[in-house]
Amino acid sequence: MDEINKKIDKTVNWLRDQVEQSKTNGLLVGISGGIDSAVVACLIKKAFPENSLGVILPIKSNKTDVEDALALIEACGISYISVDVSEEHTGIQNKVLKELKNKKLYKNKNDKLTDANLRARLRMSTLYTVANNINYLVVGTDNEAEIYTGYFTKYGDGGVDVLPIASLKKSEVYQWAEALGVPRQILDRPPSAGLWEGQTDEAEMGTTYKYIDDFLSGKEIPDKDRVLIERLHRQTKHKRETPPMLKL
Repeated sequence: MDEINKKIDKTVNWLRDQVEQSKTNGLLVGISGGIDSAVVACLIKKAFPENSLGVILPIKSNKTDVEDALALIEACGISYISVDVSEEHTGIQNKVLKELKNKKLYKNKNDKLTDANLRARLRMSTLYTVANNINYLVVGTDNEAEIYTGYFTKYGDGGVDVLPIASLKKSEVYQWAEALGVPRQILDRPPSAGLWEGQTDEAEMGTTYKYIDDFLSGKEIPDKDRVLIERLHRQTKHKRETPPMLKL
């Protein structure tokens, strides 16, 4: 635990450096009720007790997600606001699909992905609306497993200013959560991006965080999981790079 606390302290100092270098006033994070955002919320609260903010962003969300987010906020004492963008999500989605159907371009098979990515990108836009107004940095919640497999939405939850837990495997995120006093109800819930009812990370990815962590640590895992993880990494290369630029 001493080693974990040392790393937490190093991360807190790094976050302070990022704010100083950027000439901003503080840090904010979208709080989903999940383990990653819980850890990040605790970190930014430690870094800036008076200049940190949690933002709850319900979009037709399960009430348990909001309850878990509020439990985390109470546990770590971070200030927060809640901005429900369900109506905006429905409005944009309906307008886009209506136009696509009018032009006979609509693809029913892509409904779920379209819906999920729009949620993530609306949340990103809302976070930056808040951040711009109060001159804060937007702090990301992606861990090493998610970054390697590309399990994030491009210009959605991937659209952030800093990534303090990007070098942590999922198992390490849980260790940090224990050390930071994250509520048990969050520690015990299956990892989920809250993109639709019943959605879980592992079911969507087709493998487990344990196998991804083991793969990243150089350990042997079942061939089918190794092949899947390697394929996810290849297919999501574009998410980890800036857009290609044509030079004439």
